[in-house]
Amino acid sequence: MAFNTKNVFDPGNYTNRELSWLDFDARCLYEARNHDEPLFERLKFLSITASNLDEFYTVRVASLKDQVNAGYLKKDIAGMTPQQQLDAISEKVQGFMSLQYSTYNRSILPALRNQGLYLISEHEKLTEEEGGFIDKYFKEQVYPVLTPVAVDSSRPFPLVLNRTLNIAALVKPKKVKGKSITSKKHKKAAGLDITQDNFEFAMVQVPNTLPRLVELPEETLSDGKKQRVFILLEEVIERNMGLLFANYEIVSTHLFRIMRNADLSIDEEEATDLLEEIKKQLKQRRWGEVVRLEVEDTIDKRLLKVLRKELAIENKNDVYRINGPLDLTFLMKLYNVEGFEHLKTPPYVPQPVPALDNEDSIFKCIRQKDIFETVPYETFDSVVRLIKDASKDPETLAIKITLYRVSGNSPIVKALEEATANGKDVTALVELKARFDEENNIQWAERLEKAGAHVIYGLVGLKTHSKIALVVRREKDGIRRYVHLATGNYNDSTAKLYTDLGIFTCRPEFGEDASNFFNMISGYSEPENWNELILAPLWLRKWVLKKIRKEIENAKKGLPAKITAKMNSLCDPEVIGTLYEASQAGVEIDLIVRGICCLRAGIPKLSDHIRVRSIVGYFLEHARIFRFENGGDPEYYLGSADWMPRNLDRRIEIVFPVHDKDIQNRLQHILDLELADNVKASIMDEKGEYHHPDLRGRKQINSQELQCKEAMEQSKKLKGRKKSEKKLFKPVEHKDIKK
Repeated sequence: MAFNTKNVFDPGNYTNRELSWLDFDARCLYEARNHDEPLFERLKFLSITASNLDEFYTVRVASLKDQVNAGYLKKDIAGMTPQQQLDAISEKVQGFMSLQYSTYNRSILPALRNQGLYLISEHEKLTEEEGGFIDKYFKEQVYPVLTPVAVDSSRPFPLVLNRTLNIAALVKPKKVKGKSITSKKHKKAAGLDITQDNFEFAMVQVPNTLPRLVELPEETLSDGKKQRVFILLEEVIERNMGLLFANYEIVSTHLFRIMRNADLSIDEEEATDLLEEIKKQLKQRRWGEVVRLEVEDTIDKRLLKVLRKELAIENKNDVYRINGPLDLTFLMKLYNVEGFEHLKTPPYVPQPVPALDNEDSIFKCIRQKDIFETVPYETFDSVVRLIKDASKDPETLAIKITLYRVSGNSPIVKALEEATANGKDVTALVELKARFDEENNIQWAERLEKAGAHVIYGLVGLKTHSKIALVVRREKDGIRRYVHLATGNYNDSTAKLYTDLGIFTCRPEFGEDASNFFNMISGYSEPENWNELILAPLWLRKWVLKKIRKEIENAKKGLPAKITAKMNSLCDPEVIGTLYEASQAGVEIDLIVRGICCLRAGIPKLSDHIRVRSIVGYFLEHARIFRFENGGDPEYYLGSADWMPRNLDRRIEIVFPVHDKDIQNRLQHILDLELADNVKASIMDEKGEYHHPDLRGRKQINSQELQCKEAMEQSKKLKGRKKSEKKLFKPVEHKDIKK
């Protein structure tokens, strides 16, 4: 079959990366609008959409603005210049935020009131009794923390920090017997151009050290029902602005918030000390260019004029007028308020890993058979146990691990510290360039160094995103290496929220590769070949393309040809083009892509053999699974890498094969579940738009819910059985799922 290469590279057959990401946030917003979800889960998803959008602007939009400022005109995979992308983003976000705040004002707030929870977003609506409580709270708890800032000839416009809430005020000097209290030199605000009516500009930052949600005393209604009332901290401050500027009349006050460019610009080749360079860049982050200004939709025009001038916002499209509270991430705080558990999905308790649910040492368990873990359906404690047991084990000689994102109170790091105290040789690659975790990782790196560990700060020009741990033991028959490989970070906090997969093995070929991997990143040695591991940036791209092309060859020969791939993002042009060629050759392709997907499925004669779905559920889908039919002898792989240029070309990633047949069966079962999901999955059409399946007359299949059920039922069955019977996992049968 001849390929239609013109179609393969036609920009009209691709979706822009940034717009595709906004589509993902829209799928999160769908969950916030889904009345089948418990109310507080909807509230949580609305908070997530706001947090997602913040990061999108501080990184992705900021990068596009840098390109525009540099005169960069190259078009992206979808044929759009950076400026065209910015224009399209602005238009799409305006519509998105309109729906976001409509959901908040017209759906979430009324539903909360029906449950006896009131959120006061306008201090003017307080009763006299409530006002007295709030004023007392302000004087005792808030006033001592605030720093009111006036702007005049001696006090320039202050630094406005990224993503902080601020109250801008237009003030007017009070008069006593016809004279102004303030002196002439304080009447004139430096260059603010609002003094013609004797007005001046002032502001105060809403402190993030205080709770944003302030609860008023609980009220009992006439029918005996209790109601709980909250007010936002900024409303408490606005109500009492007169106390902050005592010699001034408050003409108007309005909230504003900015997003700054938060992407670090590091010349690693020139940096003599990467740790110190990143510390310096973190300080510079607060001065990044303002890429977005959020204001109340009722803001005084004079205040907006001042803000735009002082923050250097020339494009009106960078100003977002909001009908509601700025920064909806506060809803996550509301989600955590006690007393509303009946409005949430019942918390799930991760179950033990069957093969490790016994009294044997973890090393004995791994020697018997490769062990598979599915986080968070099964507990992450098994990974912690490996490092903890190794730190105390007298036969353990060395522990080596990569740390990309680590929790604030990491048991993994504590175990590594204990290992060094016990005389083990500990090596930790701590990736200092993990975005927004830089400060946290710097602290852990310095702490591990003080404990005596050998700490590597990543490699020049590359982020180390791979997830691998190695334990070296001296045993009766010689040195044995135990390896853990995973799709997710060694982070016990996110392991409760992200779906990830991992394998414990002591297969010699994996152990040899693990040693070679750590020697490569700590020194200059590069192995001539690898037994099992496929690494980026040198080998992974070629491997992915080779695997896809092998399926193309098999399809031409009439052999079974199919690809099933699950990942977070798909936007690499070369990979997508090759997938299009595979579809044209008749290869059946199922893609489970949570977020960005620049490929368009179902286009006649181009991608009509490709199906794309995205799952947005209670947990964040994070695992990467790659299955190739291989002519009827399927191969399964797991790894840390998505099919994106950054993962294939600019990061150190690991993809690894799964040889154990039982584990392969479990991977196939997971794929079958997710391909059958019709509750939390949305399906892409040929226009690149996503739609939820029609459930009329069909049994509902929620893949995450079923995996929770399977893990709990498996754990229940194992209780009371002999140790030897605790090694096999049998999935729950679901007749609606294709085998």
